[in-house]
Amino acid sequence: MIKNSVHNLEAIVAQVRRDIVRMVHGCQSGHPGGSLGCTELLVCLYFELMQRNEQFDLNGSGEDLFFLSNGHISPVFYSVLARAGYFPIDELATFRKLNSRLQGHPTPHEGLPGIRIASGSLGQGLSVSIGAAQAKKLNNDNRLVYVLMGDGELQEGQIWEAAMYAAHNRIDNLIAIVDYNGAQIDGATNDVLSLGDLPGKWIAFGWKVIEVRRGNDISSVIAGLRKAQDATKKRFPVMVLLHTEMGNGVDFMMGSHKWHGVAPNDAQLALALNQNTETLGDYIA
Repeated sequence: MIKNSVHNLEAIVAQVRRDIVRMVHGCQSGHPGGSLGCTELLVCLYFELMQRNEQFDLNGSGEDLFFLSNGHISPVFYSVLARAGYFPIDELATFRKLNSRLQGHPTPHEGLPGIRIASGSLGQGLSVSIGAAQAKKLNNDNRLVYVLMGDGELQEGQIWEAAMYAAHNRIDNLIAIVDYNGAQIDGATNDVLSLGDLPGKWIAFGWKVIEVRRGNDISSVIAGLRKAQDATKKRFPVMVLLHTEMGNGVDFMMGSHKWHGVAPNDAQLALALNQNTETLGDYIA
């Protein structure tokens, strides 16, 4: 059952994409490529799939939790949080500015609602999410924990220590998601350090693996994550391999790792905005 129609979710996606390119352009710094590629995922999580409390509580008791491990895609995270009502939308205009709560990598020290961990040093989010999932079990809290990682991030050794730990301890209230776009800052992931048979690796580590081939299609994302939800509480941690395209929704950013961490100029911003209709109202710069 889809609470919001696909049309409504697509409208949110278009607006979030506008936010992303405007935020990165405004400070001429940030990571638009991965943010654009994960827009459908975060919109579906926050507006369709997760059970969230109206008021943000750092402890997150009685609600689903989300942790962003690849913190450099903060533009999409901040935009979705603002559009979901966690803080004023116009605050997006302060992205990466001096004394802003919206720093390049999220941190709870700024007191920004929706942020539970500091992320940006890659490889740590899975461990944190496992701890949160264990805490929920100890507290008899039956809600789920989600964590998003980049595929290049899987080159970090701590990921695989955490993967072993989660399977050994049957952390079955956890859904880990990999942004499987095949690109990182230095080029194609297969060229930098190949991940090999990634589904086979996670299966061998004792995880239930679900692949979503169309990770930028809202219906496919919802169907894949519903399947992941159904696979929880069965004595295995769950891994979703989400095939996305870096820069999705902005044609000149798609298919190139260049846009991992490059800001658009004025002309490029105009092109990007022309490809994504203003649906919910732009924030005031």
